[in-house]
Amino acid sequence: MEQLVGVHHHHHHHSLSPRTPRTPTRAQPLLHHLPSNRFRDPHSQIHAAAGRILRATPPFFLVLLAAVYLLASVTIFSAPTPLLRLRGTSPRPLLLSMPAPEFFELHGGGLRVRLTNIGAAVTSLLAPDKNGVLADVVLGFDSLDPYLNGTSPYFGCIVGRVANRIKDGKFTLNGVQHNLSINNPPNTLHGGFKGFDKTIWEVAEYNEGHNPSITFKYYSKDGEEGYPGDVSVTARYSLLPSATLKLEMEAMPLNKATPISLAQHTYWNLAGHNSGDVLSHSVQIWGSRITPVDQTSIPTGEFMPVSGTPFDFLTGNMIGSRIDQVPGGYDHNYVLDSGEVRLGLRHVAKVADPSSSRVLDIWADAPGVQFYTGNFLHGIVGKGGMVYGKHSGLCLETQGFPNAVNQPNFPSIVIHPGEKYQHTMLFEFSTE
Repeated sequence: MEQLVGVHHHHHHHSLSPRTPRTPTRAQPLLHHLPSNRFRDPHSQIHAAAGRILRATPPFFLVLLAAVYLLASVTIFSAPTPLLRLRGTSPRPLLLSMPAPEFFELHGGGLRVRLTNIGAAVTSLLAPDKNGVLADVVLGFDSLDPYLNGTSPYFGCIVGRVANRIKDGKFTLNGVQHNLSINNPPNTLHGGFKGFDKTIWEVAEYNEGHNPSITFKYYSKDGEEGYPGDVSVTARYSLLPSATLKLEMEAMPLNKATPISLAQHTYWNLAGHNSGDVLSHSVQIWGSRITPVDQTSIPTGEFMPVSGTPFDFLTGNMIGSRIDQVPGGYDHNYVLDSGEVRLGLRHVAKVADPSSSRVLDIWADAPGVQFYTGNFLHGIVGKGGMVYGKHSGLCLETQGFPNAVNQPNFPSIVIHPGEKYQHTMLFEFSTE
């Protein structure tokens, strides 16, 4: 799903391991290193200095001293307010350190995963083919800049506060209308201009040992991109022995009800990120209905059976076999059926690449999945100088339904204080 804002019109739209404290510790406020008298009341300093000088000086200096004293007082009290605000207040709020953007690696279960705390994104995932040869099967960048500056078409990241589109960038909750950033006119997409994907998350825990995992945390503030209330968000990635990447997303509204729907937006190419398009991949989706959309990709509110249409992936089907019957390519939300369940998660989709025999099975507990075939990718320069063109990758983003906050017949995505949003996914790799 990608219509990128700005540069590309894309989309659809720890305790830290003792051996490597990779997350930046909070920088000590710089002001603490200044001489301690910097924060004493300037008045008391001047009074004291005047007293000392008076005791040791001849009377003819008194007029001069009075003038100096007066000038100092006027200067302090006519100073711009930020200077005054410093007096007697803790310097901490002025110099809160931001986490630094970094890469992190997890190795285990035959997989090697690289992530960044920008958008809690997966930037690389090495998985074996039928001969045990590793290849990087996700689209991404070698440097951190594109993830941070908005030129990435949501590669690998977690999108929020609400994934997918909200019609006209507005919704009403408890009688109050909320107006959001319109970053995908006429709608809001993936949280707005600076959604969760473009923010730097804190690393709460990083384990590189026998059970490799990393936990990212983000604090979304009231009013951010127009959304109501403060929300505490965590995303924990872990590698299981069964060549499986597990993602557990949680979010808690702290003071106001708010829509919350997170999605993991990795673009997969099981033949390797640098192998060309994914049209020869076979896809199976455990969804017998889609939510059809209007001209601006907003669901009409109806449910359409996929049987007998190019959207039917109930049995494995090659992506390229019918994509030309879908204007622009696939970028649609499938309503997941209650089929095979494992650990409380539904079987969402199975992707297979004939050339490498790699298989990816996705399991999750969300009601829908957006199947997106990279329709808006156009000459983006990625890892190793590879140019990613149209259909270079596919996304299977489990999610709440698009525009659910404005569609009473869709499952609600509104979460209230005291409740917890939870969304778990498994990415299971194998060969066949």
